[in-house]
Amino acid sequence: MQQRVPTPVQGSKQQPPDGPAGEQTADAPTKGARRWSRPDLIQPQILFTWLPLVIATALWVYSLPHIDYRHMDDWGLLDQLPAAFYLSLAVLTGGFVVSLRRAGTAPWWPGLYSVALLFALKAPTAILYNSVRYPWSSKHDAVVNHLLANQELRPGVPLSGNMAAYDQWPGFFTLNAGLVRAFGVDTAASYLNWASLFYGVVLIPVLVLIYRTFAEDWRLVWTGVWIFEVANWVGQDYFSPQGMALILDLAVLAVVFRHFVRPGAAGELRSRANLDPAAASIPPPTTGRQRAVCIAILAPLIAAINFTHQLTPVMLCVALFALNLTRRYRNPGLLVVTAVIMLIWDVTMGRPLFVETLASLKESVGNLLNNSRAGYAGELTGPGPVLQGRADVVMVLVIAGLAAVAVVLRRKLVKSALPLLLVSIAPVPLFAVNDYGGEMLFRVYLFGLPGAAFFAAAALVPAAAGQGKGRIRPVVRRRVAAVALPLVLVLLVAGFIPAYYGKERMYYTPPAETAMVTKVLDNAPKGSMILAVTGSFPQALHRYDQLEHWYVAEQEEPQNAIMLRDPVGYLEPQLPKDGRPVYFVLTRTQDFYTAGEGLLPAGGFAELKAKLEASPKFRVIDGNAYGTVLQYVAPRPG
Repeated sequence: MQQRVPTPVQGSKQQPPDGPAGEQTADAPTKGARRWSRPDLIQPQILFTWLPLVIATALWVYSLPHIDYRHMDDWGLLDQLPAAFYLSLAVLTGGFVVSLRRAGTAPWWPGLYSVALLFALKAPTAILYNSVRYPWSSKHDAVVNHLLANQELRPGVPLSGNMAAYDQWPGFFTLNAGLVRAFGVDTAASYLNWASLFYGVVLIPVLVLIYRTFAEDWRLVWTGVWIFEVANWVGQDYFSPQGMALILDLAVLAVVFRHFVRPGAAGELRSRANLDPAAASIPPPTTGRQRAVCIAILAPLIAAINFTHQLTPVMLCVALFALNLTRRYRNPGLLVVTAVIMLIWDVTMGRPLFVETLASLKESVGNLLNNSRAGYAGELTGPGPVLQGRADVVMVLVIAGLAAVAVVLRRKLVKSALPLLLVSIAPVPLFAVNDYGGEMLFRVYLFGLPGAAFFAAAALVPAAAGQGKGRIRPVVRRRVAAVALPLVLVLLVAGFIPAYYGKERMYYTPPAETAMVTKVLDNAPKGSMILAVTGSFPQALHRYDQLEHWYVAEQEEPQNAIMLRDPVGYLEPQLPKDGRPVYFVLTRTQDFYTAGEGLLPAGGFAELKAKLEASPKFRVIDGNAYGTVLQYVAPRPG
């Protein structure tokens, strides 16, 4: 029998009852067990909890002025980040591991380190950049400006580049239009670079709520949060409806996990399976009336998801369907309500795109190879993009591998957290349905990541001391974890840097380039056609409701090769014949994007630009070091 550790008396210098390698004993006090006196602040355990945070902060602040983002080459930001920046991340990771030793008595310390990590990883570009990060995020700023200028939604009006979809799912944009007015700023561009950090901070309490449903061990909870942060490299948390909808989706699932347990399921599960002691107590069962009240409370939140994003409601329905496969969460009423809300929106406000998507299913259903592609499936070129692509794959494999290890070795925890596992796997079959414009691969990863991060953490954090049973002795597991946990966390943080910043040269848009594009589009007569190699450049969809757009290289590679051989001959038959002005915008950001993503061969952008400038049918009307604008000279009739 394990001996109970006495609670230290006030003023005693006895350490909190933490076991070796950060293991907490079963009887460790959780809160209010002692008061710290001044000598306590210099005790080694407490000293090494806050000291790494101070050192990491100092190194990070020192590194910021030395990040030369204006002169990035093919490596993106990877060779522009000073050694102090990388060292700050290493110190921060070490401090987080040390803080886990006291997670049972002071869970706010690893929480503070998690917020610090998020800030260290994603705040540099928001602080330093003098323009919008991610050129395509300016598209969403354009939608906000459109709503502010027109004061109306037109979901049934065809708009260039399928922009009508944003009028059909306008929740995110109407919210930001209100924020722009409330803050008194000119546009959302004044704060949109902070979206990644904002979404990440808001997600932390939601993730903690979900993880605490299935684990009482704070070490496991905070390690899962940490892994989620470093594994969320896919760049979908920028200023976009998807980032907001993910938070709402996980909030709904958090309520379901905690308040939709069916009567009898918890007791039966506990009696049938000797659950992992690290697992949290199964939430108390609720009555049918209580679940009905919860459905009524969740209905507006579910409606907000449908008001915001077209794919997230599908992901939510898939997750709720997976939960209905368990006795614990078999609540078909919630699934039906969610599906009905989604269908009502799809056949009313979202009807145009919904009908178009249904028509495309004939070609996409069952086409796994095409549906799992990334973008236009070009071959990445350049050391930064290539390294990023490889880092992406390695990160996915590491997270999946760690989660698989936990499923095999911690079977009792899997039994208690089976609903979270099912929700993580549920999005995978969507590969068989649609490619979602080349983004289904990233969406499946994003929605499966919260659960995958939890189980990956479970592979690194052993059960509490004296409580783990299995083929591997508890002492051996703890010793392995003492080495594996810090090593894996350091490697994951190291993998995040190329996975997130390897293509940064495509993402930074110099102000001079933005100004040139804005000037041309402002002066273009209504109805003009705007040509560009790709839509990945700043202000690409400025005045999208008044101008027509065609991005000539956003197609399969064989077509791009044909276009490149004779650009004028390829483009001219498809240009308007009614005398409307046609402008071709060529910018540095497009050059970097088409080269890095492999849409055009090496030197292809320069070749295209040279052929257009040499043609008598195009004339240069504007330009600077960051781009050139040409106008098509239409042949005179007769």
